[in-house]
Amino acid sequence: MKKRIQLFLSFVFLLSFTACSQAQKKGAASMAEQPAAASPVVAVNQEGLEKIVVAQGCFWCVEEIFEAVKGVKSVVSGYSGGTEKNPTYEEVGSGSTSHAEAVEITYNPAEVSYEQLLKVYFNSGDITQVNGQGPDHGRQYRSIIFYNNDEQKKQVEAYIKKLEASGKYPAGIAVEVTPFTKFYPAEDYHQDFVKLNPNQGYVRAVSVPRFKKAIQHFPELLK
Repeated sequence: MKKRIQLFLSFVFLLSFTACSQAQKKGAASMAEQPAAASPVVAVNQEGLEKIVVAQGCFWCVEEIFEAVKGVKSVVSGYSGGTEKNPTYEEVGSGSTSHAEAVEITYNPAEVSYEQLLKVYFNSGDITQVNGQGPDHGRQYRSIIFYNNDEQKKQVEAYIKKLEASGKYPAGIAVEVTPFTKFYPAEDYHQDFVKLNPNQGYVRAVSVPRFKKAIQHFPELLK
């Protein structure tokens, strides 16, 4: 009997963080009650600041990592890479759109360079995993770097070639490099999710360990 109870408790624990899209369904308001995503945002310079959009699995995790980087002024969780207008979390998480969970990073190029942000990105997760990241699987969790201009495209491609030449990634690098079009901010309750929900099951089991592992690779870039 004791063994059966232990197995049951382990099963319940695993269910609490199986995927980013499922982790928020309990303990939060109904998806139908959540506000729709805001109007699309275009990455433009504002008062010397620049914006880039990237995707790499659950946006809660990516947001937390980049917010720790010096020169980064804000990180917004949202959706990008698809054609559907004003996507919602429920739609993207179910895989019914062509969007991916993504983050919009506003940074000061005088404090942190684009190449340094690439270093953060390529050390923030499994860059060889196709259509997913960790326990999250599906095109909505694919890894993407959205570039704003030809110079950024060249830098990303050069960075990937350098990683491939290192011989550390025999499985290949599964990161899409595509031009930026539009970014749709996610619903308000997704913003700063890790900070505001430190005891949530997925956060404790996935987000926090991923954050701790990532920042070991770029301590010189932390705030």
